[in-house]
Amino acid sequence: MGKVAVLGAGSWGTALSIVLADNDLEVALWSHREEQVEQINNDRENKQYLEGIQLNQLIHADTNLEKVVKDADAILFVVPTKAIRQVCQQVKPFVTSEQTIIHASKGIEPETNKRISEMMAEELGPEIGKGIVVLSGPSHAEEVGRRQPTTVTVSSLQIDQAIIVQDLFMNENFRVYTNEDLVGVEIGGALKNIIALGAGISDGLGYGDNAKAALITRGLAEIARLGKHLDANPLTFAGLTGVGDLIVTCTSQHSRNWRAGNMLGKGYKLDDVLDQMGMVVEGVRTTKAAYQMSKKLEVNMPITEGLYELVVNDKPAKDVVDDLMNRSKADELEQISNG
Repeated sequence: MGKVAVLGAGSWGTALSIVLADNDLEVALWSHREEQVEQINNDRENKQYLEGIQLNQLIHADTNLEKVVKDADAILFVVPTKAIRQVCQQVKPFVTSEQTIIHASKGIEPETNKRISEMMAEELGPEIGKGIVVLSGPSHAEEVGRRQPTTVTVSSLQIDQAIIVQDLFMNENFRVYTNEDLVGVEIGGALKNIIALGAGISDGLGYGDNAKAALITRGLAEIARLGKHLDANPLTFAGLTGVGDLIVTCTSQHSRNWRAGNMLGKGYKLDDVLDQMGMVVEGVRTTKAAYQMSKKLEVNMPITEGLYELVVNDKPAKDVVDDLMNRSKADELEQISNG
């Protein structure tokens, strides 16, 4: 392959562009903001999202979507979940069945409860939709951009497409595994943001490692329970897009979901937190979607329910934690398998 179109010039889209350019691929990076495009092309740096990291000359930014995707061998979507449908609609006239379609976004759509690949397939059509590849796993953009060792997973309903993407990204700093469990990979990548919000809240309240360890492990049980109802492979949640993603997102200040939760735990209001973040916090929107799914499927997800009460109904963080700690007694393994 010679050219990859990357749709979304945030921190993650820029970091993945760096990986692709390191592999000697031409990268057409799309942004809807003219000033950002000019700054990237002139300064060779995305100062707003990855300050201090120089960009390879193979990376060129543009606001013209048709020009960006024209003649691209692969198209990588790295936009917020709420923008997926709109961007797919805009790009659909220029997409061909010969192009490999990838997404590296993490979230679930409220109301419809669709995963991102499902949303994309609805907008781009079934012929293109069946070959969509998801890239997910424990990966802070800041570290990927600085070429620190990172390992991720790619998955698709068509495994040959996942292998193509594996070859696109794999290098000495960026190791890529394949996984045939598309549902599990997307569910794990999306729901870990909810647990990261909770981990940030725990830290913001001043609780210690004991509380965070409990939150992460019980959060993993919730993710696995929901995944089981959606026919995901339980082993996926013991891998990079389960445990791996939880560790990196729940324990690092690089994580915007952890940072948002930390501010909530310190008493800031949600609207103020989102204003100060200046970036999309996917965990907030995904909390609403996962809560809806848990009720529809009758899956017991107390952490998700508690965070839903916080972000939707403004319930105090301390009260959410108290309610979780005072739930009726239960057997751990039975809780994991049955809820």
